Amino acid sequence: MINKVGQIMLYVNNQDEAVNFWTEKMGFVVISEEDNGHGMRWIQIAPTKEAETSIILHNKEFIAKMESGINLGTPSLMFFTDDIDKLFNDLSTKNITVGEMVNMPSGRVFNFADSEDNYFAVMEKINGAV
Repeated sequence: MINKVGQIMLYVNNQDEAVNFWTEKMGFVVISEEDNGHGMRWIQIAPTKEAETSIILHNKEFIAKMESGINLGTPSLMFFTDDIDKLFNDLSTKNITVGEMVNMPSGRVFNFADSEDNYFAVMEKINGAV
């Protein structure tokens, strides 16, 4: 049985630019970086070194050449925060594209875009919301 989400694969056009966005602007850390010596490089990032779930940044062009049938579109990711107002203001001051704050039944949420115009969501859950 599956008991947790371990890693999320994010296929990007420019891995170095993606690493810069996630570490410099979003405050994530690089957990590991691997290169198989044949053009396949992957970079593992997460909000903290102790995070249970991480994101792997893959080179979209290289993966496409493998003809694996993988959907190279951006996954729909929902991040959680305990202080959505602080995060919203912080991202706004870093010139990150952020959407408007929306009240949902389970909490407040807003979207933000990375350096390749991929959009992600952040939610501050209402106590008890799933």
